[in-house]
Amino acid sequence: MLSTRVIACLDVQNGRTVKGTNFINLRDAGDPVEQAKQYSTIGADEICFLDISATYEKRRAMFNVISKTAETCFVPLTVGGGVKDLNDFRDLLNSGADKVSINSSAVYNPKLIKQSSDKFGNQCVVLAIDAVENIKMPSGYEVTTHGGRKKTNIDSLKWAKQGVKNGAGEILLTSMNTDGTKKGYNLKLTKLISQNVSVPVIASGGAGSPKDMVDVVLKAGASAVLAASIFHYDIHTIYSVKKEMSENGIIVRDCEN
Repeated sequence: MLSTRVIACLDVQNGRTVKGTNFINLRDAGDPVEQAKQYSTIGADEICFLDISATYEKRRAMFNVISKTAETCFVPLTVGGGVKDLNDFRDLLNSGADKVSINSSAVYNPKLIKQSSDKFGNQCVVLAIDAVENIKMPSGYEVTTHGGRKKTNIDSLKWAKQGVKNGAGEILLTSMNTDGTKKGYNLKLTKLISQNVSVPVIASGGAGSPKDMVDVVLKAGASAVLAASIFHYDIHTIYSVKKEMSENGIIVRDCEN
């Protein structure tokens, strides 16, 4: 059985790690290069680097920061933000990314999922879905883009299924309603997606404690858990998360105390 991954997320803006609530009220949380190095040393299974304003500001990702991060990171690195086409995809992989996360660009150009999967392999393609509650949608959740700023009138479950069919090898699922709240992941949303797709689902948005991470795996079927605030501000450690998971029968990789 595969181990459940614990992923540290670096939301980056202007070369600095930031964190807010529901993607707003952002505050500085440190240097991403140093943080990535530290997380990879103390047991993070992966690092997720998201340039959260690249798409909104209509610019490419910060390749220099990504390259420096990759040089100091000894675990797989997923990078997202500002990816518009195959050239951006290729440049991110050449900068040291192991996987590329696409969100807004995939919504407005669904062919990009298949093109990138065919070109680089589906193991490199992560479909990021920022979902917001909307009772008008069949699943109850609507896809948003541009860091949650724009609604799309696309049903989240339908989009997840379509993305996997087109070649996405993994789904990074963020509940916009719980992001940054530290009140726990959206179990209903995570379970809905994980039960209906054949690829791993990374739970994101709302982690406040190791117990939240246990719950989203055991109750909602997540294959990996992602968090930012609780790690950046030393509220909880990767070790404490893995310890709690292991004590609840979840297989995890070892890490340093």
